[in-house]
Amino acid sequence: MDAPTPPAPAVLPLHWRAEALWHALQPLLPGISVEVVASCPSTNSVLLDRARRAGGWVDAPTSGPAPFDEPPVATGTSHGRRAGDTQPCLLVAEHQTHGRGRSGRLWQSSHGASLTFSLSVPLAPPDWGGLSLAVGVAIADALDPPADGVAPRIGLKWPNDLWLLDAPGAGRKLGGVLIETVTVGTQRMAVIGVGLNVAPQPLRDLATGFACLQELEPAMTAPEALHRVAPALARALRRYDGDGFAAFAAAFARRDLLQGRRVRTTAADVREGVALGVGADGALRVRGDDGRVHDVVSGEVAVRPLADPPG
Repeated sequence: MDAPTPPAPAVLPLHWRAEALWHALQPLLPGISVEVVASCPSTNSVLLDRARRAGGWVDAPTSGPAPFDEPPVATGTSHGRRAGDTQPCLLVAEHQTHGRGRSGRLWQSSHGASLTFSLSVPLAPPDWGGLSLAVGVAIADALDPPADGVAPRIGLKWPNDLWLLDAPGAGRKLGGVLIETVTVGTQRMAVIGVGLNVAPQPLRDLATGFACLQELEPAMTAPEALHRVAPALARALRRYDGDGFAAFAAAFARRDLLQGRRVRTTAADVREGVALGVGADGALRVRGDDGRVHDVVSGEVAVRPLADPPG
């Protein structure tokens, strides 16, 4: 007689306190809605689809945080939300079945052990450069507040990763940011996706290593992380909308994981070199082995830190 199959472990409910979060976000992003779902394919995909339909163009192209080649012209009619509706929305998924990272990579997540959410908001900054860096600064400062004389525990790896630092310039991946934009009526909506590891997970084949927020604070939960991060992100987006990346440049430099390190890129004109920080537009500056300084633009390359040469 076969032994009975043990019951699956109980999934404990998560208490998101969505109404309290809405009260915190409403003054910062008027008209915002806060939604929490048990599961969805990808929070970014859901909000992008809504934005397209709001603009009456279900096939509207998406872009990263950079200028469109030409302003798209919407066609067709919208259904559901009002045409041109650009009210902000925060969408949280306890589990994403097809979460996406940069360059189409899958983002693994599990109930309670990950925080995955997207925030859609209309933006019209003076320049779109460095948006992912500004978002990274907001998240890192909310979870690891800067203090005079204390080295940060969370570093930022250009263009969109958060790392838990084990030593200067070295650490493991803690989370990531995915930003996509789409035109809705006369405005442009940014959909900002965030994924953070909260608790240990049995993930494998991670070239960057695995880190989670409970290494910083053992009692951290996904809802607590959201309540820290979301208002900070909303404030940062308002500041970015007015001042661009310049308002975040110094804070990014403090957490820059690649500064002064040898890196390898996929850019044709600079395969390897030394990272020199970022420019005013958020581009990574790399001194190639030919002695020239090259600007590497977000969205074009993958960058990997290399071990420093001995001696």
